[in-house]
Amino acid sequence: MADLPSERNMAQNDDLDPAPRQPYCKPGSNGLFASYYVALCAIFAALGGLLFGYDQGVVSVILVEQQFLQRFPGIVDGAASAGFRKGLLTAMIELGALFGAFNQGWIADKFSRKYSIVLAVVIFTIGSALQTSSINYGMLVTARLIGGLGIGMLSMVAPLYISEISPPEIRGTLLVLEELSIVTGIVIAFWITYGTQHIPSELAWRLPFALQIVPGLILGIGIIFLPFSPRWLASKGRDQEALHNLAKLRQLPTSDSRVQLENQDIRAEVALHQEISAERHPHLQDGSTSSKLRLELASWADLFKPGCWRRTHVGVGIMFFQQFVGINALIYYSPTLFATMGLNHSMQLIMSGVLNITQLIGVTTSIWTMDRFGRRPLLTFGSLVMFLSHVVIAGLVARYSDDWPAHRAQGWASVAFLFLYMAAFGASWGPVPWAMPSEIFPSSLRAKGVALSTCSNWLNNFIIGLVTPPLVEKTGYGRLCSDVSSLM
Repeated sequence: MADLPSERNMAQNDDLDPAPRQPYCKPGSNGLFASYYVALCAIFAALGGLLFGYDQGVVSVILVEQQFLQRFPGIVDGAASAGFRKGLLTAMIELGALFGAFNQGWIADKFSRKYSIVLAVVIFTIGSALQTSSINYGMLVTARLIGGLGIGMLSMVAPLYISEISPPEIRGTLLVLEELSIVTGIVIAFWITYGTQHIPSELAWRLPFALQIVPGLILGIGIIFLPFSPRWLASKGRDQEALHNLAKLRQLPTSDSRVQLENQDIRAEVALHQEISAERHPHLQDGSTSSKLRLELASWADLFKPGCWRRTHVGVGIMFFQQFVGINALIYYSPTLFATMGLNHSMQLIMSGVLNITQLIGVTTSIWTMDRFGRRPLLTFGSLVMFLSHVVIAGLVARYSDDWPAHRAQGWASVAFLFLYMAAFGASWGPVPWAMPSEIFPSSLRAKGVALSTCSNWLNNFIIGLVTPPLVEKTGYGRLCSDVSSLM
């Protein structure tokens, strides 16, 4: 059986735009207005990220609402296994997203990127409706699992679709939209929930759950009117449609030399990887149902073979580190963590909302920096600042958490470094890991490679969501103390 080409050879052959040509627009954010139609399509597709972010923002406040705790007393602090129940409730959406992202690879390949988005929205809407109407803990956990399936599917296919419709000059900038949309959803949901907490009935938490259906329906209906990915059309042999859609996305006639050259590159890339697949799996090319299934499984295995395994390592690894730098522990449980720094209940919620806005500001900067400075410098810078912030916060909490009222300055210093951490994450490890998987895999394995990378994100996200409450509840000086006085 023939080996896949080497990493170097594949790098030469599978770039999204290998042939030199005249640019469509200026690189980075300067080119957004020149390619406004692509930018609008990308913004619309990125609504899938908003749904994910919205759910994260909703949970952080709802978990401390009295109306919610009265309906679900099993997660009240002091109840048996409250930490585990709270973690499971939070993490079930990530577990569902893990399965959704894993299956979205073959769905996106078979039915197209945009129709797979429609399917994801349908599943998400069902899950959201069930969350809104939940009457017991088991129903709510199941509903979040179903909603997570849809969110995981959207989180995988939205960056894939954006990367395949974007001109290379602004591809990195447009891929930032996924993270920007996620953080925007977090901010919107947080402040909606912060406002509804004063409603005296269960509407205080049911209404925020119901409102997330609205952007989902807008995405599901609107995506039907967006163009298919030219690369997906070319992979299905629909070359004329691919050329027409490419010209539409570039807002240029099909006769334009840049469109013609990019179309030729796409077709050559597709042909190359079909040839590679035929060489590697010659016995699975007869078109039978059994052979198609075996070819599908074999193509997943190709992600771990010479020629691609390093790319898989990068895609999976970068998503691992994105989660284990601690970001979602802050997003899900920031009110609880602010309590360990001595803030009262009201200030915990306000600071959590401002913390999310800080992340949004950080992500916004990457619209300019992603294509200007590159991916690696952003990751290096972000890692350094987050490391220093973690060390300072851990030291301050360890030293002064037993008596915050006597050490107000140190308490607010902890808060300040938490904000610094969030801004650094938003500017670096937030957007870059969502952008890179769509860029590093060859077209023949791009959908599956992005799916596997996204699965890594959701698996690690699930672990973080599950273990954080018990850790905060049971570990040393990070434990929430009921007798901590307010700094205010």
